[in-house]
This record gives sequence, structure tokens and C-alpha cells, in this order.
Amino acid sequence: LLFVLGTVSCTLFLAVNGLYSASDDVIELTPTNFNREVIQSESLWLVEFYAPWCGHCQRLTPEWKKAATALKGVVKVGAVDADKHQSLGGQYGVRGFPTIKIFGANKNKAEDYQGGRTSDAIVDAALSALRSLVKDRLSGRSGGYSSGKQSRESGGGDKKDVIELTDDSFDKKVINSDDVWMVEFYAPWCGHCKNLEPEWAAAATEVKEQTKGKVKLAAVDATVNQMLASRYGIRGFPTIKIFQKGEDPVDYDGGRTRSDIVARALDLFSDNAPPPELLEIISEDVLKSTCDAHQLCIISVLPHILDTGASGRNSYLDVMLKMAEKYKKKMWGWLWTEAGAQSDLESSLGIGGFGYPAMAAVNARKMKFALLKGSFSEQGINEFLRELSVGRGSTAPVGSGAFPKIHSVEPWDGKDGELPVEDDIDLSDVDLDDWDKDEL
Repeated sequence: LLFVLGTVSCTLFLAVNGLYSASDDVIELTPTNFNREVIQSESLWLVEFYAPWCGHCQRLTPEWKKAATALKGVVKVGAVDADKHQSLGGQYGVRGFPTIKIFGANKNKAEDYQGGRTSDAIVDAALSALRSLVKDRLSGRSGGYSSGKQSRESGGGDKKDVIELTDDSFDKKVINSDDVWMVEFYAPWCGHCKNLEPEWAAAATEVKEQTKGKVKLAAVDATVNQMLASRYGIRGFPTIKIFQKGEDPVDYDGGRTRSDIVARALDLFSDNAPPPELLEIISEDVLKSTCDAHQLCIISVLPHILDTGASGRNSYLDVMLKMAEKYKKKMWGWLWTEAGAQSDLESSLGIGGFGYPAMAAVNARKMKFALLKGSFSEQGINEFLRELSVGRGSTAPVGSGAFPKIHSVEPWDGKDGELPVEDDIDLSDVDLDDWDKDEL
């Protein structure tokens, strides 16, 4: 018990006072300054990851200070309290204390220092690493280091569709936007962020194309833009958050591959998209453009207006609109026509045999269709479309393997139908009395 208490009190004392101070030549590093001081630096760095309570770290401290003074102006020597800044230690796989890393020409690939714990051994290792760095530069093998921000913007057009956000630009671009934003908070030194980077960039381009820019992928360097990192409680990297107007941000917890990210983005897009338009087939262009642009087009043939009136027709259209909203994630096309207006189309889809209203789902690429056999109601159509969405249901080829000729018709005016006006018959010259006698 005494040992435990002693350890605790020692920990608290050392944690408050630290192992290094501003008067030392050892540069204290934190998540706030690590990117600026180490990653974006042209200098060679030796960095110790320590814990104040660690006995080996305490014994190393005077030797580390002595090495820092000897190497001043030649090699940078730093120290990270990895007990206090666990995320920073975690990014570099620090499992024990002290851990010493050498950050050379390629700051993305730190090397482990395996040498002795004396100032002489540390200085020798530093000068050896420095010699290698200079030789590499002389031979042209090293192109120098580019900062995290620069590296994200380099590499041709790969990352052209990832929008870089800052403390200053975030609210204006994201919070006040009608679009959906997926925002990655990253640290340039973070290995997982580097693995995500090409996937995020590829997904950004694909999502931009598929949603016409309505879902945006962005990135925030959380080590530079600390106001944002603090506001959204960023504790580890990468953290991805989804921002939608009028809603609190939510964490993205899906997979880290391009396809995972794109799938989530398309879900967000369809959730926020208006339901597809329900179009009347008044010309060939309406049918072709709708069916060619969508995986399936849902075609309804409604009873003649004289059979239902405007209110009856609108009730059928309302059912279709509800189903279009329910299945909008599928991005299908939705069409309707009046019985008899497109009789060739009806024949090619086997419609009419079950009466009206009728419905067919057509795959224009395969020229196959499935017919609604149940009731033309929310429940009946829902069961029909649900079966289709999971690849079930019987299909048949569209008659003659292509859409038939579509007749151009006037669009419905929204009114009740009127019986055709018949010509008046002039009966003034007819002697009805004589006609009756003749008939009798």
C-alpha cells in the first residue's frame, strides 16, 4: 500500500513539474506544435516519448538534455509527454517508455532508435543519421519534405475534389450550406490518416460526380485548426463527421475504403434528395429519357379519366408519389399513362389483362419487365417493389425486345373528363306519328 501511494504521489509531483523545462535545449512537443516543429521541418529530429512517472525516463533525462545541448544548431532534440498526450504517442506505436524516434528526410517514416542511453551514444546516432540524410540529398535520392497540407494538395489531380477547410472558412462553407458535408479531421503525422488519404480522395471525386456536388468531402488539419478540433471534441485521428443543415453533426463509423465512403455518401444524398418526379408519358422522349437514365422505370397505366374522374385519378397518383418517396434511394424513374393512350406500350408489357390500374417495372438495359399482380395500393405496390429490390419476382422480355412507338398526346389538364359532344340531329322534318305507325 505504501508503495502504491508513493508511486501515485511521485506521479502527481512529476506530472506537474515535468522532466524538461523551457530553460533546457530539449524542445517540448505536443499535439499542438508537433506538425509545425517536426513534420514541416527540414531539420533532422530526435524525439523522446516519455512518461513522467517512468524510472528509465527519469534516468535518461540528464543524458537527453546533455545531447540536446551538444547537438544545438545541428540536430533538433525534442520530447513528448506521451502519458499526457496519448494520441500522439499512439500514432507512432509507442508501447513503452522511453521510446526514441528519429525523424529524417522522410518525416512520414520515423525510425526507431535502438542505441545506448548515454549522451555520447545519442549524439553518435544523431550524427550518423544526419550524414545519411546529407548523402541522400547529395545523390538526389531525397526530394526534401513537403508539409502535410502541401502533400494533400500535390500528386496531380487526385485530391482535387477534397475541400480543405480551416477555422476561418468552416462556418461559411459548411454550417450555412444546404449540401451534406463529410469532414475528415486529420493530423499530418497520423499513419491511419495517410492510409485513408487516397481512399478519401478517390471517393471525393466519385461522390461529386454521382451527387452533382450535393454531398461534399472535406478535410481539416486538426493540428493547425485547433478551434474546430476543440469545438467538435476531436480526440483521435482520423475522425470523420457528417454535417447536415439544421442537425447536430454525427460521427461516421463506417469502413475506410472508397466504396464504403461512397455508399454512405449516396445514402446521405438520397435521404436528402426530393422524391423523383412522376411524369406522364406524353411523348417518346419522356419514356426513353426516364427509362434510359434509371436502373428501373416504374410505369403505371391508370383507368380512363371518364372511369375515375379527377379525384379518382389523383388518388392513384398519390399512391405512386408515396411509393416514389419510399423507394427514392433506389433512384428509379416513375411514369404513368392513361389506359388506351399508349396501347402499343401496354401490349409490349402485357398490361390490360388484369384490368386497370396496372403497373410494370421495366429494366430498359435488359429490356425485361415485371408486372404487379397484387392490388394497386400502398401495400400491394410496396410488396411488389420490395421483391424487385432484392432481386426476386418473375420477369419477362419486353415485346419485340424494344419499346414500341409512343404516341404524342396532350398532357392531362387535371380536370374531370368530358364525354365527346355529339352532333345535334334535326328532327323537325320527321313525322313521329307516321314513324310510330310504320313501326307498329
